[in-house]
Amino acid sequence: MTEIIEMGTVSSRGQICIPNGIRREMGLKEGSKILFVLEKDSLLVKRVSTETFAQITKPLKKEAEKSNIKESDVNRIIHNSRKLKR
Repeated sequence: MTEIIEMGTVSSRGQICIPNGIRREMGLKEGSKILFVLEKDSLLVKRVSTETFAQITKPLKKEAEKSNIKESDVNRIIHNSRKLKR
């Protein structure tokens, strides 16, 4: 893979636009899944295939089933969690 260095900007809503050249090189299309890994002051962004995404989320789905969390509850839980952090 070619080395590409580009700069982006974070929007007021926390969104980041991945530069066109990087999207092309990584084969990212609308709806592509990406994984964010934060370690100290470094952020790794990795393309994730659907199969890999399913493997990553499998343990989360099992825990959700154990605790009776429904997909429709997720947004409310996230918003409540964010309020507690403020």
